[in-house]
Amino acid sequence: MAPEVRTVVNLKPYREALALPGLRSLLLVSVLARVPLTATGVTLTFYVVLDLGRGYGAAGLVGAASTVGAALGSPLLGRLIDRRGLRPVLVLTTVAEALFWSAAPTLPYPVLLPAAFFAGLLALPIFSMVRQSIAALVPVEKRRPAYALDSMAVELSFMVGPALAVALATAVTPRLTLWAVGAGIVASGICFWLLDPPIRAADEPAGPPRPVHRREWLTPRLLAVLAVSLAATLVLGGTDVAVVAVLRSGGEVGWTGAVLAAWAVASLAGGFAYGAVRRSFSPLALMAALSLTTIPVGLGGSPWWLLCLALIPAGALCAPTIASTSDAVSRLAPPSVRGLAMGLHGSAVTVGIALGAPLAGAVIDASAPAWGFVVTGAIGALVALAVLPIELRHRRT
Repeated sequence: MAPEVRTVVNLKPYREALALPGLRSLLLVSVLARVPLTATGVTLTFYVVLDLGRGYGAAGLVGAASTVGAALGSPLLGRLIDRRGLRPVLVLTTVAEALFWSAAPTLPYPVLLPAAFFAGLLALPIFSMVRQSIAALVPVEKRRPAYALDSMAVELSFMVGPALAVALATAVTPRLTLWAVGAGIVASGICFWLLDPPIRAADEPAGPPRPVHRREWLTPRLLAVLAVSLAATLVLGGTDVAVVAVLRSGGEVGWTGAVLAAWAVASLAGGFAYGAVRRSFSPLALMAALSLTTIPVGLGGSPWWLLCLALIPAGALCAPTIASTSDAVSRLAPPSVRGLAMGLHGSAVTVGIALGAPLAGAVIDASAPAWGFVVTGAIGALVALAVLPIELRHRRT
């Protein structure tokens, strides 16, 4: 007789998490809502380059203005959620998004640039808001699979959103694509207003938050988690640029989509495994592993299939690393300042991506494409070494 086949992957953590009231609908709405948000960068780039006739540098400045605004606005909106609740912030940001995206296709470039900054400052805080709501809906011991699902949802959104924007911009016009993306973002804000997910658990105090001194929650360990978050996304942003550079240098730029898709699929698989295993992993350990496995990726040269294989170990660590940092922030921040803490986490993620891409680009321009992987991976490893004493001190106590 054939030996008994046993299930390798433990699905029980996912079943238990999805059985919690409200989590399934929150994750479903978040996937759909993040698709237009992930399409904003490429949509603005197409519009500035094709419709306004500006260069890619000018398009990059619009993206940078929006990114700086989002990095500054995320903790401010998080603090506003802590003090006023979710719905007033959703009304404010949804109206701001509606004003920007309805006017953006008619704005000249000198006006579009500051408008993009203010749009980023008041951007719909879906990423940090969903992570804050997960902490309210899910008990501490079940948050790892819940945040793994959220991280996989983000990965799916980034796989779908930019591709849809490119297809729409090339099939019709970038101007109409701007309006379509804006309509999707506004619809997302309305959906979340109707859903009104909780921002505090049932057993956590409601009403105005008790004043909490910054020293009580902005601890060295939380700062270390924020540094790890920034370093992880710096590595990811650098990898994105280095992949394109390696393939372009080998005359295989047409395979870029396939390679990035393989990287994303590896991330999805890693995120699924992370949520299913029985033990937790430190965000520091995951980020260090992500950095170390990124360093040698470009050494195999430009054959696209070899680059796909080299990216699998690092790709499998992407979603788990981001999920673990979200989980850690939710555990370290008191309920009364969780919105602010998640906003700081969102800022760290945003700044990391914003730094990683131009850093890798500068390194590649000065040397060779493979060094884009090496330098960004090495920076991640150095950050891991820098915060290691904090982690060791925590484990001793």
